[in-house]
Amino acid sequence: MTSDTKSVWGLSAAHLVTDLYSPVLPAILPLLIAEQGYSFFLAGLIVTVFNLTSSMMQPLVGWLYDTRGLAVHISITVLLGAVFISIVGLLNNYYLVLVSVAVAALGHALFHPAALGTISRLTRDASRGRITSYFVIGGNLGYAIGPICAGVVVGLMGLPGLVILAIPGIVMAGVLRYVLPTPGRRETPAPSAWDVRPARRAIVLLVVASGLRAWAIFGSVAFLPTILTMRGIDLVTANLLVSGMLLAGVVGQLVGGSLSDRYGRKECTIIGLVAAIPPFFVFLMADGVASLVALIIFGFILWSTFAVTVAMAHEIAPGNVGLVSGLMLGLAVGVGGMGVAVTGWIADLTSLSVGFMTIPLAIILAIPFFLAVPYPWKIFSRAGE
Repeated sequence: MTSDTKSVWGLSAAHLVTDLYSPVLPAILPLLIAEQGYSFFLAGLIVTVFNLTSSMMQPLVGWLYDTRGLAVHISITVLLGAVFISIVGLLNNYYLVLVSVAVAALGHALFHPAALGTISRLTRDASRGRITSYFVIGGNLGYAIGPICAGVVVGLMGLPGLVILAIPGIVMAGVLRYVLPTPGRRETPAPSAWDVRPARRAIVLLVVASGLRAWAIFGSVAFLPTILTMRGIDLVTANLLVSGMLLAGVVGQLVGGSLSDRYGRKECTIIGLVAAIPPFFVFLMADGVASLVALIIFGFILWSTFAVTVAMAHEIAPGNVGLVSGLMLGLAVGVGGMGVAVTGWIADLTSLSVGFMTIPLAIILAIPFFLAVPYPWKIFSRAGE
């Protein structure tokens, strides 16, 4: 393993710890409502403040990274997220909770553009899909285990026990402080491709398409436990099955990233999106083991396209990796979160089964946007020669 690859895995571990705190707030909302007396609106607003702050700040942070060469040491970004999420259980003032959540979200926003900018510098185009997937899967794992960690500590010690979750972040921040060099101001910003009209158009199309895909991803994660419990599965098992789907997605990221290096990023993205639709319908229509196997396959295939499109964005705008990273992991994910609300709204008007049909619809809508991205085909272009 080269030193560069070690650095990538180190950043992936930091990504795991950073994203471990992202799903903690939804996991503790029932206790905040019960013990602090918050209404559903006030409780939901806490999550909204975190998501909006993180999503909207990431492109700005990325732009400053690209144009001003400014970056906060990654250890500080990890520490901000860890500490300010973990103290929420100690706060009795609602406004202090909102401030704490916003600061944590700022740490989350500061992390991704700087970390992905580092990943991009360590990566060659021939292996960009695979190396980018190494980084992204860290966040997937953190997102998958975050609710479990939160559930364990608050289940044993109540909301004040949440402060224990600060320990992984503090430890990781200490390690990163010694492992990673202190970032300095970039004397000469990297050559920018953002001013080239095709690059701007390509990134806009990628962000729109990725937002639709994020709607499918997070919509399925949000409502799967409910639809599984409606089938008679207990809540604990339902959440474990969702975690299983997310872990299958981790494997899918590795496979998709490696395949895209060899066969083409656009090819793997389009084929992956199309192939994800049939197992989703099998999950909805089948029963028993067949349905659950289809769910795992769905997660594997859909997530396999995620790191691939981040690598595409870096190749399209190599001088603006901070900005495009903020757009792909910040704005697009935030748009996807808004789509989840649409799924819920349709489910309220009709039924959850009808609302769940927005998941494959979002995937179908994403496909023409990905097709329209002015990015070269690899295998398909060879076949036409």
